[in-house]
Amino acid sequence: MSIKEFLSGFLGTNSIEIIASLSGFVCVYLLIKRNIWCFFFGFIQVSLYTHVFYAAKLYSDMILHIIYIGFQIYGWWHWTHNTNQHHQLVIEQGNSKHIFFWAAIAAIGTLLLGAYMSNYTDANLPYPDAFTTSTSLVAQLLLSRRYLFNWLFWIAVDVVAIVIYIQKGLYPTAILYTTFLVMCFFGYMSWIKQNQRQRVVMV
Repeated sequence: MSIKEFLSGFLGTNSIEIIASLSGFVCVYLLIKRNIWCFFFGFIQVSLYTHVFYAAKLYSDMILHIIYIGFQIYGWWHWTHNTNQHHQLVIEQGNSKHIFFWAAIAAIGTLLLGAYMSNYTDANLPYPDAFTTSTSLVAQLLLSRRYLFNWLFWIAVDVVAIVIYIQKGLYPTAILYTTFLVMCFFGYMSWIKQNQRQRVVMV
């Protein structure tokens, strides 16, 4: 694989896909920094990918990203109404019951969507693909609601996605998601530190 072919697979083959990919990187970076402008770049990313997936006739991914557009608007609104006196984002820690509840929601969604895709479509790897879809929606909602453990769900999504893309021979995309996985670990650590600082101030 040449460098040109690698970059084409990594970022995309046309200007819209390249802008969407770069917007995604900026979005995740700003999420780590708890900067509300993450939703602006996220909006650009998911809006452009809606067009990309429509053109590629990947309608399930297109529908998923249409839902993501709504989440970007909701996340922006929710974050603006949940800051402290220093205009810093207030992070919700949550507990094991919250994690179990949302993990169960993701699991149920995986089973239902996976069963449908397995029985009524020619989808390849229907259950792993359903897992990334269902868990991504849960993770995005938790992110919008400022829950610390949203990063754990994103980490799970990235791990499964990497395995899927390697099995499908989509190596540049696998590397892209490996990058996202590393960024998620940094994001989780950053949010933990901020949450600890918040708790000290509250005490």
